[in-house]
Amino acid sequence: MSMGVTISSISDYAILGCGSVGYAVAEELVEQGKDVLIIDRDENRVESLRDQDLDARTADIREPEAAELVAERDVVLILASNVEANKRAVEHIRNTDSTQFVVARASDPVSGDELSELGADIVINPSAVIADSALRALESGELEYNAGKLAQLLEKTTERLAIVTQESPDPDSIASAAALQAIASHLGVESDIVYLGDMGHQENRAFVNLLGIDLVQWDELEDLSGHDTVALVDHSTSTEIDLDVDIVIDHHEPEAEYEPEFVDIRPNMSSTSTIMTKYIQEFDVNVSEEVATALLYGIRAETLDFKRDTTPADLTAAAYLYPFADHDTLEQVESPSMSPETLDVLAEAIANRDVQGSHLVSNAGIVRDREALTQAASHLLNLEGVTTTAVFGIAEETIFLSARSKDIRINIGKILDDAYGEIGETAGHSTQASAEIPLGIFTGIEISAETRDTFLELTEEAVKRTLFDAMGVEGGEGSNGN
Repeated sequence: MSMGVTISSISDYAILGCGSVGYAVAEELVEQGKDVLIIDRDENRVESLRDQDLDARTADIREPEAAELVAERDVVLILASNVEANKRAVEHIRNTDSTQFVVARASDPVSGDELSELGADIVINPSAVIADSALRALESGELEYNAGKLAQLLEKTTERLAIVTQESPDPDSIASAAALQAIASHLGVESDIVYLGDMGHQENRAFVNLLGIDLVQWDELEDLSGHDTVALVDHSTSTEIDLDVDIVIDHHEPEAEYEPEFVDIRPNMSSTSTIMTKYIQEFDVNVSEEVATALLYGIRAETLDFKRDTTPADLTAAAYLYPFADHDTLEQVESPSMSPETLDVLAEAIANRDVQGSHLVSNAGIVRDREALTQAASHLLNLEGVTTTAVFGIAEETIFLSARSKDIRINIGKILDDAYGEIGETAGHSTQASAEIPLGIFTGIEISAETRDTFLELTEEAVKRTLFDAMGVEGGEGSNGN
């Protein structure tokens, strides 16, 4: 900033070119008690402004005279609709005084760049501002409409609402379900949060336990006959369920085909927790500390603490939740104690690591808690010189692999899909991904103490070679750091 005064001391403003935009700005500044001088070449307009007790003078902003008239002003706003006139005004002001803070109006990105090169501190494009405002108004209107439609559907529930998360739910899915449960309760509707698979990851178990979120395992229910409304929340990565689904809310397009009465899918959002926070606000729910903490953590987990695919909506949602959240609990969730099983898996992964360049692949052997692979992959990413990790282990006649990457040049989700997509199931994105590979020819072989090492060696060789090839490095025996 070239201005020689601090923002708090600014009191003298000048507006060059007072059309509709300039007049609106002048009105607002005067209302704030600012001293405003208006320069315009239209004598009738200047006379009209004076009739409204505004300080206005007649001059052509394209001429040096205009710059001289505003030479004592701290801030100069050049807001004529004629961009060429605005360019000349910027030039003359910079020739007169280099310390004034100059805001100039452009008509498109090209003229904006030209005004910046001429010395404007800030360039504004009213068309872009109007478009942005219109989109925000549209988003607000759509949210209000959707909230009304969702309320009507929920209020038709005569028994209970079933809120179904994704399989082995992550923080975003759990938090989003808790938010919908809070909204349902606000509308007088009782509900249950139902999850498929296992609550395996230590961090997720700590998340649920510390916040006291009640979840029901799918297998614990005989059926959902006591639930006449079914909602899928952040469910897109899960397997299809054989139910009549009424509500789908997600930030990913669902893989399965449903025909719900209510759908809100927003791929432009980084997390479903962000979407649900907007609904919490729209319904004016008195958000509890537990739900606020869950949603804030859901957003942070999905955006890697605002370092991945973060949108303005995520930031505004987090800012809204921040005062209501329990930050001590957040800290405990982010740093859960490590179970003996996870410690064993991590130790095995460290001992068996194979490093090729900045890529690390490790075999953790036969594991009981496959979610421990995820934590091992995350921990190993902290090793010096390592930017990508993949840790795999065997459980339930399946090879489970978890991968992490902080290398912006690669997409680890695509790498796993290239490596194992045709022989197994893969999921993930640029920084984290997973794969499940059937043991295939090894299925049915009983692993004894005598055959264990040979079995693991054969598996390790096949998995590592394929993965290193997909990463673009030559597989084989690398360094384990010893």
